[in-house]
Amino acid sequence: MAKSRPNISIDTPYLIKQIQPKLDNESRRLFGKRILSLGALSMLSGCTLTDEHSVEKMLISVSHWNDKVQAFLFDPNKLAPTYPESMITTPFPFNAYYGQDEIRDIDGDQYVLQLGGHIQHKKPWRLAELALLPQTTQVTRHICVEGWSAIGKWGGVRFSDFLQRIGADTSAKYVGFKCADNYYTSIDMPTALHRQTLLTLTFADRTLPREYGYPMKLRMPTKLGFKNPKHITEIYVTNDYPGGYWEDQGYHWFGGA
Repeated sequence: MAKSRPNISIDTPYLIKQIQPKLDNESRRLFGKRILSLGALSMLSGCTLTDEHSVEKMLISVSHWNDKVQAFLFDPNKLAPTYPESMITTPFPFNAYYGQDEIRDIDGDQYVLQLGGHIQHKKPWRLAELALLPQTTQVTRHICVEGWSAIGKWGGVRFSDFLQRIGADTSAKYVGFKCADNYYTSIDMPTALHRQTLLTLTFADRTLPREYGYPMKLRMPTKLGFKNPKHITEIYVTNDYPGGYWEDQGYHWFGGA
């Protein structure tokens, strides 16, 4: 006997108001708005969309779906656009979950980068040691989830080279980051191995300023700004989902730009 369909009751204006800020542009471009009809959303969540709890359950399902779509679409060989230095944004904006008067003051001479998880060589790294590794630069656009963007020149160590040097298991799923400002986030391994993903040590050919993440920031032009952690103190490789500061509060985990 065929299963009967659930009796779906929908407060359409309320639902649309809740859904619109949750859907990312990449998923909309690929599948179009039609696939996110109210009936499709109801089937996706498996619940009757009549109250705040059921809508929240549905939105979580959509968020996970967005992450899977973006991961599927991500091309590790496709480069983000680069720009001439004449297009660099001046001044480059500061952005964090706290104000500029709360920027962390870190002693570079005492700084130590800790390594953990599925990494063969877990020896801590000093800032001077990182500076001796082969360096590269890029002029790329930082895209904020809040809707603004800015172009900057970043320099540092290609992250894929660093992961190879420390014997990271690149078949693992995730790379996680902990930071001196209590921020934390994680990325997928294909993004970690992307040739434009940098352990950034400089900005505009000078030592990375405090407001941009001194002594080290992860710079990924393929990700939204909140995925680019500053003041990194620990890197670890894992197969267990690590989450992130904003991701654990509802932001899309994949965070593709």
